[in-house]
Amino acid sequence: MSVIYMLLAISILVALIFFAAFIFSVRNGQYDDSYTPSVRMLFEDEVKSSTSQQEETNPQKPSN
Repeated sequence: MSVIYMLLAISILVALIFFAAFIFSVRNGQYDDSYTPSVRMLFEDEVKSSTSQQEETNPQKPSN
């Protein structure tokens, strides 16, 4: 029975160490995304349909 108490205490201690390491890494910016903002401007915000693109590039001339 004493082995169970010892294993329980050790597992709680290990969990607290991992939790402290996680909090430390978050506060130091380990999970900050520095790549995505530099690439975001390369992608279009909206996808235009092919018919609206054709109308923009080849507007119909009004007949006189």
